[in-house]
Amino acid sequence: MKLLFMHASVAGIVAIVLTGCAPGPDFRPPELHTTGYYTASPLPSHTANAPTDGGAAQRFAFAQDLSSQWWTLFRSPELDALIKQGLADSPSLSAARAALREAQENLRAAGGALLYPGVDAGIQATKQRASGESHGSRGSEYDLYNASVKVSYTLDLFGGSRRRLEALRAQVDYQSYQFEAAYLSLTANIVTTAIREASLRAQIGAARDILAAEQKRIDVVKRQFQLGAVPRTSVLSQQSELAKTRVMLPSLEKQLAFTRHALSVLTGQLPSKGKLPQFRLDSLTLPEVLPISLPSALAHQRPDIRASEALLHQASAEVGIATANLYPQITLSGSYGTQATDAGYLFNGESVIWNLGAGLLQPIFHGGQLTAKRRAAIASYDRAKAQYRQTVLKAFQNVADVLRALDTDARTLQAQAQAETAAKATLDLTQKQFELGAVSYLSLLVAQRDYQQARINLIAAQAERYSDTAALFQALGGGWWNRASASAETASKRVKTDRPVTAGSLHRGGSK
Repeated sequence: MKLLFMHASVAGIVAIVLTGCAPGPDFRPPELHTTGYYTASPLPSHTANAPTDGGAAQRFAFAQDLSSQWWTLFRSPELDALIKQGLADSPSLSAARAALREAQENLRAAGGALLYPGVDAGIQATKQRASGESHGSRGSEYDLYNASVKVSYTLDLFGGSRRRLEALRAQVDYQSYQFEAAYLSLTANIVTTAIREASLRAQIGAARDILAAEQKRIDVVKRQFQLGAVPRTSVLSQQSELAKTRVMLPSLEKQLAFTRHALSVLTGQLPSKGKLPQFRLDSLTLPEVLPISLPSALAHQRPDIRASEALLHQASAEVGIATANLYPQITLSGSYGTQATDAGYLFNGESVIWNLGAGLLQPIFHGGQLTAKRRAAIASYDRAKAQYRQTVLKAFQNVADVLRALDTDARTLQAQAQAETAAKATLDLTQKQFELGAVSYLSLLVAQRDYQQARINLIAAQAERYSDTAALFQALGGGWWNRASASAETASKRVKTDRPVTAGSLHRGGSK
């Protein structure tokens, strides 16, 4: 029985060697079963429009590719220049670039160590004393000189080295897509932060306009009080309203300062030294054509999905490594050199020494360690696969949310523009009626508050359209694949595969 088992084991090993297959599963990206739509209900071909700044209708251009410089669609030279500065000076992007270089160098180092023999040269000189007790004579001292070249190589008969290189290539892919994710995050953050600054400046401007109008109304109310037309409470109420509006300004100015500080840091500058342009909503153009890639292409375009896929690939290769560790390791070694007791004879033909050797190491019993590690590698693969699927689902949710937001943003802005126009007309009419004594002061206060809120809401709705437009470009991947210098293009040489990963292929292997 034992002999039969040994024959079967040898036959299995020989089969693996002859076929040249690496153990464990060959990797293929998981198949995604997507629909033709991002949202449950179809989107309109274009959004609503509004008669105000940032109110243009936006058309959804489905199956259209995205520019790698999508931020230029806002047509702001100041924004373009700021992003260029951020891409050049951002520490976070520099860190991601360094992490990619580190992974690439680790791959090169491992490739040299695993694919080629190790060759070392050495020269040594020693002075020794030999004991005379062993042959009944006095001990003697002598010099010994040695020069040699040693070569060693571990045969990759069972694919362990190939799987290690595959795992390191996957790590390079992961870091390259992490770089693209950092690139996309940086550009999107600069755009949305600039939009936030523009929104805050508009809100501050609106608050100051409202303050000026309220100050004029105080002057009117005071004159009417002096004439006995209104009670003193009307003057106090208007002063209270003016104070409430003034309270808004410090908070808005603080938010504006914080936003400027954030822009400085995003572009690699100290807040105290940041030379930044000032952004206003009227200096930004709302993109009217929104390129929307097909759902089937999203998994190839989102850096986070590609990074998650690279981690899954690495986990697959780790299963192969753990499987290869169950099989023998065969090492070849040799050396050639000279050895002499006199340096003058070191390179004499008679002083030549050499050796050749081969070693085989077969794991037999490790208390279940090797099989447990293989099972752990399979569990790690299963975890990476679940995380990949979760990343894909979140990405599709992200796109669906933004698309729906753009549709509702347009309708919200349309309604807010109408509300602001109506509130302004109501305030103007109520102001005239109050001056004629036709309405109470309470009616004027209500009209003031309605207009103030409508003005702020309109600005917020305008900014929301700009921000969600930038969010769409980010959700679709940012067009990095159209950039000539895209780092992930240099990492696209993936391990060729012939068969997909299946549950059965994961669970094949020995037990030690």
